[in-house]
This record gives sequence, structure tokens and C-alpha cells, in this order.
Amino acid sequence: MTGADYFVPFRTKLRSMRTEPFGADPAGARMQRILNSPNFADGVFQNPLGARTRPSGSGLEFAKIYFQKEQRIRRAPAGTVPVHATTLADLAAPPATGLRLTWMGHSSVLAEIDGRRVLFDPVWGERCSPFPFAGPKRLHPVPVPLATLGPVDVVVISHDHYDHLDLPTIRALAGTDTVFAVPLGVGAHLERWGVAPDRLRELDWNETAKVNGISLTATPARHFCGRGLRNNQHTLWASWAVSGPEHRIYHSGDTGYFPGFRDIGAEHGPFDATMIQIGAYSEYWPDIHMTPAEGMRAHLDLQGGRPHGVMLPIHWGTFNLAPHAWAEPAEWTRDAAEEAEQAAAFPRPGEPFEPGGTLPVDPWWRAVSAPMAAPQWRTAAPDAVPGGAPVVRRDLDVAGER
Repeated sequence: MTGADYFVPFRTKLRSMRTEPFGADPAGARMQRILNSPNFADGVFQNPLGARTRPSGSGLEFAKIYFQKEQRIRRAPAGTVPVHATTLADLAAPPATGLRLTWMGHSSVLAEIDGRRVLFDPVWGERCSPFPFAGPKRLHPVPVPLATLGPVDVVVISHDHYDHLDLPTIRALAGTDTVFAVPLGVGAHLERWGVAPDRLRELDWNETAKVNGISLTATPARHFCGRGLRNNQHTLWASWAVSGPEHRIYHSGDTGYFPGFRDIGAEHGPFDATMIQIGAYSEYWPDIHMTPAEGMRAHLDLQGGRPHGVMLPIHWGTFNLAPHAWAEPAEWTRDAAEEAEQAAAFPRPGEPFEPGGTLPVDPWWRAVSAPMAAPQWRTAAPDAVPGGAPVVRRDLDVAGER
């Protein structure tokens, strides 16, 4: 170490040690855009509604719950997830209705809309982590190799967390002709990984890019960002409203519930289909992820307060990221959709469907779920019914339904 090295700021030294998966910090003109953003204040991007981005409660208590053997078992499937073996034949013929969705697992969705192909939050890696040897590992294989997916017009990224922005996947897509639509600041990561600047459409909230005849608008979300131990909030997070000549769709990214869904729906909806985050929720972080009940409420808000279109639940089933049971998000969403009289699709990973056609509704997860008896959401609170007596709907042990 030279004398000059000694005086290099410690933060600069740490930055120089960051390996490629950590991405890159915004700088130059990109950082100036961030500083000028109406959503950036006091050195960080701000949420549309206050949100705690760090887990609340006792860290020791959470660790006991998360690492307890019995709890770990219930957070994973008890058998092999029945992945639909997506083939080129599945996707070769254009959708009869003009809109087709293929959930690839977690938040990754291929949307074929009005003759264009949009790939949301593609994660084909084995772990959502900066390290190949540690971090949450996939609970099922990807339904189709990325190389055989076919051409994609635009890749949309909701934010830079590892389960939504995956280095191996981006690096593979960087070798194609696709355009990348990303929230403000996220382009720095992609440029470091080989994406040419002229293929980036980097947007602040409520900005729109047009790609091959479709409009992509970055809309607000209630979440946070960061790929390192220090969370500087210098990359934005977003949900996305996408419209073609005939159809409109919405992808929530990661978000807590907030009233802004109504504004997004009024401005860009109603939507033929929404892809809504309903997994990885917890009482330890109630502001930044939605429960299935909140996800259904968000869908209805986006549709003007009434059932409309089709809801596709995402952000569940692929990675173990929260204390809840593996199958709980699907079961709870199924109940919430039934109560709201809202159409919802429950495809196997890789199973294409058309929101305007026959929907996949078979509860396929029950055949591979660990026991999950007496779901708490099926018991109404005492003050929710006349006379104060709780109403208990059907009790279900999904493992017992095999």
C-alpha cells in the first residue's frame, strides 16, 4: 500500500472490491438525472407512502422461526413441482386473442401482447444471490432454456434485487437485439454487464418508452432497492403498465399495498391482465410486500374498484424468501379471488394461457405441498360478523387433498 492509497476513502475502496454480480453505482449524467428526479430527496429515492425497508421486531425471534427445521420443511414443496415443459411449439403460433402470458416462476413472465413479446424480470439463475454457493436456491427448474425462448422485443426490469435482476440472465440477453426497459439508475448495472447504452430505456416514475408499437410506463411502487450490504437507494423500483394497440397489462414488481394503485388504474387501466406480487410477505416487513388479500385489493384498485380482467399471482413458488408455508400464497389468493368474484389464473410454471380464453385454475400445488392445516385467513375476526362470533370457513390441510 502506498501513502496515496492510504488516503483513498474507505467507501471507494469497498466499491473497487465489488465483484460483477453486485453491479455498478450510478454516476455522471445518470446520477444527475437521479438528483433531478422529483422522487429523489435527502440523498435517496422516496416511496409514495412511508415504508419500513428493514425487518421490524426481534431479529432473534425471526431467526428462530426462519431456521427452525420444521419451519424450513413447510416452506418448500414436499415433492417435485410439476413444471410445464414449455416448447417452441407452445409459443410458435400467435395467441388467438392477441394476448398470452407464460409464468416462468417467481416474477418472471413472458407476455405476448399484440404481436410483441415482453419479458418481465427474467431470472434463469440457480440462486438469487451474488454468490454461486450461497443464497436462496431454485425450488424448481426453469421451464424452458433461455436460449430457446425465441426473440424478445423488450426486457422489463422492476428493480435491482437479486430475485428480479439476475446477472447470468442479463448477460445472456445482452447478446441479443432486445431492448431493456428499467427504472432510473438500474441501467448502470446493465451497462457493466454488457448491455449497450442505446438499448436501454431508463425511466423515472410516470415516464413512458415506446418499443415496436407498444408503450411501457414505469409506475410507482412501494419497495426499496440495492444489491449490497449498504442500501443507498440510488436505483429506483417500479411497477409497469404496458399497452399495445388492443391490450393492456400490468406487472407489480415488488411492492407493499398503497392507495396509488387506484391512480395507476385510472391513468393506464383497466387492464386485461395484471401480474401481482402475492408471495414472500411477512409481519416483519408489512410495508414492502403484499399478502394475497392485499394483492387482490391492489388488482381491484387497478381495475377501477370492480372485478375485471384476469389476475396472475406472481412472486411465489420458486424461491424460499419468507416464513410462510410454500403453498400458502396460492391457497390464500384462490380464496381471495373467489370472495371477490375475480377471475384468477393459476398456471404451472411454464404453462402458457390466454387471459381471454380458458384459464388454468387447477390447484396443482396441493399434490406437492407439505401439510398446511387451519389457514389463519379463513377465520374471520370476531368483530367482523354480527354478534361478535368468529366465522370459520372450511378448514383445509392441502397435503390431505392429495
